[in-house]
Amino acid sequence: MQKTDFQKHNRRGFMSTTAVASLAASTMVHSATAAKSELRPLRLAVIGCGGRGSGAINDSLTINDGVTLVAAADLRLENCERLFKSIAKEHPDKVDTQSTKLYSGLDGYKQILSDPDVDVVFLTTSPGFRPLMVQAAVQAGKHVFAEKPVCVDAAGYQLCKVSHELAEKNKTAIVTGTQYRRQINYIAAVEQIRKGAIGEIINITARYCTGGIWYRPRKEGMSDTEYQLTNWMHFIWLSGDQICEQAVHNIDTFNWVMGANPLSAYASGGRFTRPSDSEMWDSMSVAYEYPNGRTVSFMCRQIPGSQGLNDNVIYGTEGMCQIGAANSGSRIFDSKGTKIWEKDGKIKDAYREEHRALIESIRNETPIIELLQTADSSMVGVLGRVAAYTGKKVTWDFMTTQSTLDLFPKSLTWDGALPSKGHAVPGKTKLI
Repeated sequence: MQKTDFQKHNRRGFMSTTAVASLAASTMVHSATAAKSELRPLRLAVIGCGGRGSGAINDSLTINDGVTLVAAADLRLENCERLFKSIAKEHPDKVDTQSTKLYSGLDGYKQILSDPDVDVVFLTTSPGFRPLMVQAAVQAGKHVFAEKPVCVDAAGYQLCKVSHELAEKNKTAIVTGTQYRRQINYIAAVEQIRKGAIGEIINITARYCTGGIWYRPRKEGMSDTEYQLTNWMHFIWLSGDQICEQAVHNIDTFNWVMGANPLSAYASGGRFTRPSDSEMWDSMSVAYEYPNGRTVSFMCRQIPGSQGLNDNVIYGTEGMCQIGAANSGSRIFDSKGTKIWEKDGKIKDAYREEHRALIESIRNETPIIELLQTADSSMVGVLGRVAAYTGKKVTWDFMTTQSTLDLFPKSLTWDGALPSKGHAVPGKTKLI
């Protein structure tokens, strides 16, 4: 299996060389025009055939009629074959089992984006590639489902802003993997807060704390590039660390509740249990300052054997709202601690709803374009990480208008050298 070079350019060069061709609450209700557009067939392709790619395409095929999986790309061809085989068992009438459109290597995604028979692409590779591939997909005229996060540094954020504008101009749908925006108890809780159920927001406490996470040891003969792509969670240019890759769900939630981006972040954290060659930290605690004196106290952690906790608690002048992760539901309490409202919700339904909403918006020619919304939330994660890594108070304005942080390798080849920079050390790691 041939692994080709991934454009020996930086990301800004990628913008000009990779073009193949030049909400949330209301999504729970089907539009009146949906019925007449249901007959329009849509052909889907997956780029990134791991667990998230399999999960996303399965959700789309489960919730939507008139859709067919026709192509896939991954670093390894066997992953494409495995995905097609497993999905065909679940949806035998919605998979083109005769398709030969299975591509591998660093450039395999380009084959899909240049294919006129593909209507919608699912971008589920490691996050470091997301800004590049979203932009290439929009330039190629494809509708997009993009997993979170959509960027892991300042350069990626700027690419997302450009892609969002182009998608709006070209009416290209982009739905992202922030499924809580479509979970009914999240939507209802935000509506209650907007109506003043807890008064004015003062502070939010949010936590995404879990046990350990997977690690894939280096095999004999692996190049630096192959190893880092295989063990991508542990390299910051690919994952953005836990705060971006995993905890962005909480960040997106409190950014949604606040209705604004933060002004600054001040943070701390460290590493105790990571493998020696992992660039990740074990934990981060971030104090975000929002407009009008509002604050968010955020903690994320991945430490084996530790107690997990994942929730969002919004404190107001007249009460508090608890929004739990997964199937935990939402509750509101008044200032005396009496529960005055609650709502259940299932995360499985939310996962599928985002895919129903995407396909319906395409068929109705009213494309959902939410890339910038998720880019903002992803960048809030970057802001907190940079504050922790550098040991400095960092402003949103600096990160979005001045920062030159660009983690993507200037040259990337499958067999090439790609030395790790190691883990960040506050006081030594520079703010750029």
